[in-house]
Amino acid sequence: MPVVLYVLASAVFAQGTSEFMLSGLVADIARDLAVPLSTAGLLTSAFAVGMVVGAPSMAVLGLRWPPRRALLVFLCAFVLVHLLGAVTDSFAVLVATRVVGAFADAGFLAVALATATALVPPDRTARATSVLLGGVTLACVAGVSAGALLGRLWGWRSAFLAVALVSLPALLALLRSPVAPAPGRTSDPGRSRAPGDGSPAGDGSPAGDGSPAGDGSPSGDGSDSGDGAPVGTGAPPGDGAPVGTGAPPGDGAPSGPGAVLPGRAERPGARREFRALRRPRLLVTLVLGALVNGATFCTFTYLAPLLTRTAGFGEDRVPLLLALFGLGSFAGVTLAGRLADTRPTPLLLGGGTALLAGWAVFALTAGNPVAAAVCVLVQGTLSFAVGSTLIARSLSAATEAPTLAGGFSTAALNTGAALGPWAGGLALDAGLGYRAPLWVSALLVTAAFATAGTAVALTRVRARRPFRRGQRPAPGTACDEGADRETRSARESGGARKSGGARERA
Repeated sequence: MPVVLYVLASAVFAQGTSEFMLSGLVADIARDLAVPLSTAGLLTSAFAVGMVVGAPSMAVLGLRWPPRRALLVFLCAFVLVHLLGAVTDSFAVLVATRVVGAFADAGFLAVALATATALVPPDRTARATSVLLGGVTLACVAGVSAGALLGRLWGWRSAFLAVALVSLPALLALLRSPVAPAPGRTSDPGRSRAPGDGSPAGDGSPAGDGSPAGDGSPSGDGSDSGDGAPVGTGAPPGDGAPVGTGAPPGDGAPSGPGAVLPGRAERPGARREFRALRRPRLLVTLVLGALVNGATFCTFTYLAPLLTRTAGFGEDRVPLLLALFGLGSFAGVTLAGRLADTRPTPLLLGGGTALLAGWAVFALTAGNPVAAAVCVLVQGTLSFAVGSTLIARSLSAATEAPTLAGGFSTAALNTGAALGPWAGGLALDAGLGYRAPLWVSALLVTAAFATAGTAVALTRVRARRPFRRGQRPAPGTACDEGADRETRSARESGGARKSGGARERA
């Protein structure tokens, strides 16, 4: 994996810590700023709303800039609002910093996901995604506990300051990361261009793709580049190296400290990305991601009272068990990164089934401390294995909309993170007990299975429905793929008939 991905993951770790650390700081913030505890809890809601609204809107804004500039702007804004939050005495200002910080977080993650897919071959999309999401899971393991510890030792402001400081290494690394030149252009006019960009090599010989120099090979607009790979769609050209980087063939991406970020010309425009987002497969995947993530946070939000009042753990054991959940989530993301590129369907079906069964088993055995601890670890693993695979699938389903797909994936996950706890809270308010969120999580995963099954059934019905002459099904569906196969078959059979007739006349 390119070093740039780990730089981005370190920034995602800081942002994940900021998102989750308030669970251990809300009481101190309420006391210090003289607001009710329930009012201080709005800081969490403000961040969640900012993530949902900010992800698609910031993704659109990010399309106007090259990736490095977008990443730097979002990360600088994130650092500045945390510095402001660390020194303010106004609760209203603190709420505003959480909203702006969430917008910056959402924009950074959307562009980072698109950048990750542009830096690796298509068969490593899931691994690149898992590296980024590993920052979030590490935040669950270490960041939240560290934030709570800092809050106890030096006050809640020190946790905000620490988040800003942890972001600085990634900020400096991005400032020093070179950017890939646009296709057909180089940063040094005297040097030869990289083969496969549709431009002549330095010695005036034809480009590496075999096309003559200066033949006007299209590039940068999503059409075929010089070597036949779509530029800006996330699919690496030719040997898998980003266009214009001069990266050697092999692993498909530069892996040294000089790994480059793709330039703006290598990405499709906003209008084309919006058209690609209408694909049914992408929309279904986003809904599934929201439901699975809703199930995860429905239980995670109320895990502490479940462990203390139902499983019988002491208050001092809760941080360790939350860290155990984070450890399982890190293992799940790592597992998905290894398997999702080659076996996504078995992972989703098998992992989803195990996840559904796991929530039910957890609900039935929550009164046993040992069983509860095991379920915390297992469900953390399964939740993030399935969830990160769905994110990778959404990016794969919209290679022509890498930035907006990342933005809407982020929005879908945070929609689930907001609706899941709300549904679990309704069950608790109804007096159904502390196991109720576990059953709600099981229902949400069941809804995900029902959604997927309905989508598959509708696709099969549409595939059997005859289309009128000149009519084409919606892009990105099995019907569209079947129509393409029928068109190719008709062309091949027509060509065979023409060649046969020519031989007979001869």
